[in-house]
Parts: sequence; C-alpha cells; structure tokens
Amino acid sequence: MRMRTIVRRIAVVNALVMLLVLIQGALVTNTGSAEGCGNSWPLCKGEFVPAYTIETAIEYSHRFVTSIAGVLIIATAAGALKYWRHRKEMKIYVPVMVFFLILQAGLGAAAVMWPQSSEVKALHFGISLVALASTILVAAMMYEIDTWDRLRDRPIPRQLRWTVWGLAAYTYVVVYLGAYVRHTNTMLACTDWPLCNGSVFPGFTGPVGIAFSHRFAAGILVLAMGGLLYWTLRLRESRPDLFWGSILALALVVAQSISGAMVILTRVDIFATMSHSILVSLFFGTLAYLCIHVLPRPESARRQSSAARVDEPGRTSRVPATAGSVGD
Repeated sequence: MRMRTIVRRIAVVNALVMLLVLIQGALVTNTGSAEGCGNSWPLCKGEFVPAYTIETAIEYSHRFVTSIAGVLIIATAAGALKYWRHRKEMKIYVPVMVFFLILQAGLGAAAVMWPQSSEVKALHFGISLVALASTILVAAMMYEIDTWDRLRDRPIPRQLRWTVWGLAAYTYVVVYLGAYVRHTNTMLACTDWPLCNGSVFPGFTGPVGIAFSHRFAAGILVLAMGGLLYWTLRLRESRPDLFWGSILALALVVAQSISGAMVILTRVDIFATMSHSILVSLFFGTLAYLCIHVLPRPESARRQSSAARVDEPGRTSRVPATAGSVGD
C-alpha cells in the first residue's frame, strides 16, 4: 500500500512536470528563444553550463526540466507496470507515455540542429499535448481503479462514444492550426476580435485566411462542447464522470477562446499567449480523460475488481450508488 501510494504521487508530479515542460516549450516559442543555445544539443552552445542570457536561460531551463520529466516518466512507468500491469489500459498508456516523451525530445533536438518548416514546428506542440495527456491518463487510472473507473461498466449510447473521440481528433486539428498561426507569425493578420479586420468572413486565403481558419475552427469547437455538455447532462445520474468532465472541458474551451481574444486585443502579450497554451493543454487532457471514460472497461478488469479490492483493503469505493443506464 505504501509503495502504491508513492507511485501514485510520483505519477501526479510527473503529469505536473509534463505540463511545465509544455508551458516552457510555449515560452521558448513566444519569446523567440529557440536559438538560445545555438545549434548545439544536448549541450547549450557546446557547454554544460553556458554563459547567461535571457534566451539561453529560457531554452536551457526547458531542456533541464524535460530531462527531469524523463526520469519521472521512467519511475512512473516502472511503478505502473509493477502494481497495475493487470489492467490492459496500462499496457497501452505506459508505452505511449514513454514513446511520446522520446518523440517530443527528438523533435526538439531536430528543431535546434536543422532548419524546419512552420508545418513541422507546429507539429511539435501537438506531440507535446499527447505526451501530457498520456501522463494524465496514467495518474488518473492509478487513483480511479475500483472507484470511478467502475462507472465505465454502465452503458452509454454508441453515438456518444464516437462523438467524444471525434471531438478529440478535431481538437488536435484546431490546436495544430493555432500552432501554425504562431509559427507563421500571422497572429495579428486579423487585427480585431470577434470580427477579422472588420469583416465577418474575410476568406481562407493568405495570412488572413490562416488566422481566420483557426478562429472559425475554434468557434465550431466551442459550440460542439456545449452540445456535448447538453448530452451528458441527461446522463448525469448514471454517468457523473462524463457530466463533470464535460463541464470542465466546456469551461476550459470557453476560457481558451477568451485568452485567444486577449492575444489579439493585447497585441500578443506574453501572458495572454502563455495562458492560451496552458488552457488548451488542460482542455486536451480533459478530453483525453473523457475519451477513456466513454469506453467500457475490459472484461478482464471487471473480473479482477474483486481481487484488486482484496489487495488494497484500505481503499473504499466512492462510486455513486445510482445505477441508471442508457441503452447502447
């Protein structure tokens, strides 16, 4: 029990550090510090402790925290496979978590050593989001096994399952468009908000089209999340996990839209751009959680629930007693 508690806490710290890595990566981009260490990697300007400049400090601290995240991910992965390897999901989350950390670090190194297009640079942020989401899922499962995790046994409409996964995929596209706007320096192609240069529909061509495409896609996402909340509201008694997750997701995507407006109105203020990155990271992590909770637990997990409760007699179920269901 004591070791499981320690591993759970490491997993939470791991997720928080991965969020910090993502925030620092956004800070590197938004402050133009990507070349703070020159084209040297993993050293900075060929030195272990480089001469101090603001750009160098930002870039090097990002690399340092990423290395800490690597250690935490190894510790989390080892603990997850030791104590929760009986869950099929863990056998998926853990390799994904490790793979995307390596991929994220590799893309970061490649960006330093070789010139890259805006399209490739925008992909880096999306990779970071998946890396963060995987650490959140690992930590959430450690805490939810045989508690809220059992809510997944209650059936939901198949259409809801596809809707949530579709929204996650669509969100990834919206995020990529946002990162592409940043890397092509078209944030202020639309100089006002919610209109674009005084126009409701300025078109999808040129720099204005790049910026407007992101706005348009983001607007559809906000409306879609509102629809998802309305749907899960009808299931709130039987599936409070989906209901409360949808509330959090809608709150985050609305806050994300407001921060996007502030980026324009403040003329790309650093605090506005950073909040934009933080909020979308938390939003995507929440969507990843919903994606898992619309899937039923594996049959093996249902059979092993009793054994898991015997292994951890100190844990009590906090699953709501209401057992209403909606046909699949």
